[in-house]
Parts: sequence; C-alpha cells; structure tokens
Amino acid sequence: MIACRRALLLLTLATLPAFAPPRAFAADPPLLDRAYQRMYNFDFRGAHLLIDQHVNEKPQDPLGYSTRAAALVFQELDRLSILQADFFLDDDRIAEKKKLRPDPKTRDAFYWATRQAQERADAILVKNPNDTSALFANSLAWGLTTDYAAFVEKRQLSSLTYAKTSHSFAKRLITVDKNFGDAYLTTGLSEYLLGSLPFFVKWFIKFDDTKGSKQLAVENLKFAAKNGRFLGPFARILLAVAALREKKKPEARDWLHGLVRDYPENPLLKHELERLR
Repeated sequence: MIACRRALLLLTLATLPAFAPPRAFAADPPLLDRAYQRMYNFDFRGAHLLIDQHVNEKPQDPLGYSTRAAALVFQELDRLSILQADFFLDDDRIAEKKKLRPDPKTRDAFYWATRQAQERADAILVKNPNDTSALFANSLAWGLTTDYAAFVEKRQLSSLTYAKTSHSFAKRLITVDKNFGDAYLTTGLSEYLLGSLPFFVKWFIKFDDTKGSKQLAVENLKFAAKNGRFLGPFARILLAVAALREKKKPEARDWLHGLVRDYPENPLLKHELERLR
C-alpha cells in the first residue's frame, strides 16, 4: 500500500509546472512567458490577464488554453493549501481520501480550458503529427488533468491514465525535437517513479521507453531545469523535493534558495526555505 501511495505521489508530481529560472528574452517578452512569471510569483490575477490577451490575439493556439488550465489548477491547489512541501513528502497525505471542497466555477473553467487545448492540439496534429507546440500543449493539458484529478478530486487511480497520456505526448515530442527541454520533465519523473517502486508494482505501472533509472531521472530533470522554457521551474522544484526525499537537505536548500532569489514575491518558496534553515 505504501508503495502504491508513493507511486501516485510521484505520478501526480510528474507534470506540475512550477518555478523556473528567468529566461533571457527581448525587451518585451512573449505574453505566455510573462504569464508563467506571474504564476511563479503566485500572482494569479496578473497571469490570467496576460493569458486572456494571448488567447484573444491567438484563439487557435492550444498552448494558450493549456496555460490557462495551469493557472487555474495552481490557483486551486494554493487555495486548498496543497502546495506545501510536507504534503509532497507525506505519502499518506497524498493518498488519503479526505474530501476537499473544490470551487465549482474553477473546476468548470479548468476542464473547459483543457478540452479547448486538446481539441486544438489534436486538430493541428492531424495535419502535422510533428508539430512541437501542439505536442507540448497536449502533454501539458493531460498532465494538468492528472494533477487536478489526483490532488483535488482524489481520483488517484483514474489519474494514472491521464499521466500515461501526458507521458506519451512528451516522448513523441522528444522524438521530434531532442532539445525540447520542457518535455524532459515528464520523462524524468517517469524514470524516477519506476526507479522508486518495488518489482511487483512495476507490473501494473508501465511507461513506454522507461527504464526506472534514478540517475537518468535526475539527468532528465536537470536538462529540463536548464533548458525548459515553461516547465524548467517545476524541474527545479522537483529536484528539491527529490533531494528532500533522499535526506539531502543541503542540496534541497540550494535549489530553494535560487528559486526564492528568482521569485521573491512567492510566499510559499520563502516559507519552505525558512523551514530548512
């Protein structure tokens, strides 16, 4: 049972977009990049305003809707106090069935946004199966559905299907573009998951082209942390969480220190860093 709970924990962690280092853009960064910066600072209102502007300008871009879903799910996770590090380190808390009270308007808006992203991405992929933006938008949308189903709705088992779908899109994306940094976050977490499970559990949880190597998992996450445009943030937070789970507090402290420096408006990052001092 503990092994299964740990599996659910790591799977649901696999696709959360979190806190990445600032990237060098022109004087006026693209709207979605600015939206993610606002999200990383927990300014959800500011993020939604930028996302709205992007969607109005590019209504057929699936990534705009995936980003809207990301802002909605993070806003809800923050409201329900699910984002604290001790939650992610406690297998019992992630697997418990204690009922939460999701905001119904946020839930409807979230699932609407993921459907819009998936429909637009699928339409693009019918014409061009190698479109990297559409592959990424689909991987992100399915990953966020994993997070909402597992964390908020407590549908951990059914969320595994969404996680596998997100993983498959990430693998397709890497096949098309091996340097697409954001895709390596999902594959890295899949490697870490299988490398952490006992043998009998691996029979029930399988991902394509995944060996279960913790070393490869860390390499993938570090590649995502360095090269990810949108999900590089979560790669860093995942590396911090992995360090904590391996009892490597100094390493986790280093990751969090950099995040606090880069996102000084985020109160949660400051709180978690203070707890490690």
